[in-house]
Amino acid sequence: MSAGHGSKNGQDITSAAWVVAWAGVEGGALVEVTASGAAADAVATQVRVLSDERIGSRIAAKDPTVWGPAAKAEAEIRLGWTELHVTSRAILPQLTALKADLDAEGIDRVVLAGMGGSSLAPEVITRTAGVPLVVLDSTDPDQVRSALQGDLARTVLVVSSKSGGTVETDSQRRTFEAAFTAAGLDARQHIVVVTDPGSPLEASSRAAGYRAVFLADPNVGGRFSALSAFGLVPSALAGVDVVELLDEAAAIAELLGSDDDSNPALVLAAAIGGTVPLRDKLVFVDEGSGILGLGDWAEQLIAESTGKDGVGLLPVVAAVGAPELASPATDVLAVRLVALQDEGDEAPAEDSIDAFADAVTVAGPLGAQLLLWEYATAIAGRLLHINPFDQPDVESAKVAARGLLDATPEPEPAAFVDGGVEVRGTRGLLDGVTDLSGAIDALLGRLDPARGYLAVMAYLDRESNGSLPEIRASLAARTHRPVTFGWGPRFLHSTGQLHKGGAPIGVFLQITTAHPDDLAIPDRPFTFGTLISAQAAGDAGVLAGHHRPVLRLHLTEPSALDQVRSLLGPMPH
Repeated sequence: MSAGHGSKNGQDITSAAWVVAWAGVEGGALVEVTASGAAADAVATQVRVLSDERIGSRIAAKDPTVWGPAAKAEAEIRLGWTELHVTSRAILPQLTALKADLDAEGIDRVVLAGMGGSSLAPEVITRTAGVPLVVLDSTDPDQVRSALQGDLARTVLVVSSKSGGTVETDSQRRTFEAAFTAAGLDARQHIVVVTDPGSPLEASSRAAGYRAVFLADPNVGGRFSALSAFGLVPSALAGVDVVELLDEAAAIAELLGSDDDSNPALVLAAAIGGTVPLRDKLVFVDEGSGILGLGDWAEQLIAESTGKDGVGLLPVVAAVGAPELASPATDVLAVRLVALQDEGDEAPAEDSIDAFADAVTVAGPLGAQLLLWEYATAIAGRLLHINPFDQPDVESAKVAARGLLDATPEPEPAAFVDGGVEVRGTRGLLDGVTDLSGAIDALLGRLDPARGYLAVMAYLDRESNGSLPEIRASLAARTHRPVTFGWGPRFLHSTGQLHKGGAPIGVFLQITTAHPDDLAIPDRPFTFGTLISAQAAGDAGVLAGHHRPVLRLHLTEPSALDQVRSLLGPMPH
């Protein structure tokens, strides 16, 4: 194993105009990280300090003191991810046998019921491998119904939850179990569970006699669980060679846990978390990396890990040509995901560096990048002086939603109705506003032109509204500020932490819809439509309680979405 670093003029890493860190075997890199401009300056300032403080080796040794006394208790039970490339192999024999049995029985359609880290990692793993996986990470009744419409005789449901208490996953499990039974199938033979040892879900699953129960490392948080059973089980059952994934991570694990200045994890952490002033908007653009959806996975890892105590790094998942990078603001850092070059220590082309004055470029196979980003995010947490392993503001939205389900209050009256859209807003936002266009203008008028961001949160069926995220770029061009797009309630397990715990610089646009064709949840007093409505209202209430401006647009009929989309494009001239 060897490592290298380079610079534009062959200088030392501490004085480079841009730097390259790579890890791999002699003559070829396995991962490569390039930093330029402000990111390179951060590397020059921070990496030597990090290596002198032995941060890489201390994390690899599971030292819980890396993040300070306040984080020690949580870190003590959250560092198992550093060795998953080794420990996760224990489940492979059981997983291989189950896959073979399912194949023999013609059960080849995999549906994953999971939220946050339980679904984001398997989604990027299976998309990159080119194998089908139905990811059910929503409580929208139409999306749930769509997942139920496949051939149930050929379907295995993977229920992924650390405790089993996640309301979305529990509701999905109940619905599928009833559907299997109604179809004349033995539901027990079509359900596989991934959970933590000793969890309520383990006990109930074994009592129910489900086909298989896989236990994950309890000392791994959800967003760091990509290489655990949560990432591997659904991916392997869908047809991915997960051994290759683990081997890719294992190939660079020793270097990521080293104290060498050219450790790519130290370089990446410094680049994303050490700029001065902090460039806290990370705009992810895939430029042919060959990995599908890595930005979406990294979004949760980074936002939920760093977005607290009034600070945080906001990942913005964008496309090539993103408005945020046309003329980058001083708080924006480009994160370019590219294909790995043949020569590990070969300098990047001049034009690729100069295209973005302040950028970090990352290349490497998926398994290696999963571990690289986990190390880098944890180290960035130290640079930001926060605990990267807790999520103190995620639970608040869950509590608010549960309260609304239990109390079932009357819906908050709309400020006004425009066409098929009911319009609501936080206190003072809609004063003097009488139409939808004016409401949107009022929200965008609250954007801080120097530091702010807009978050679009769509509580809609993402399968049938797949083109809706295109409004992200239009809004970014219109506002000249970073814009994120999240599907609800999925983002509540991801960027929702940063929305509430990060810097108070966000403005929020929530889009919800009526559910005339609702779907019941077996043995529950609420429906999927009621549940997703409560989740949206609960999150809006918590954001309002944090004094964040929120504009809520509720579609009373499906065609109203076109009305909304037409107003969210570029500002008319």
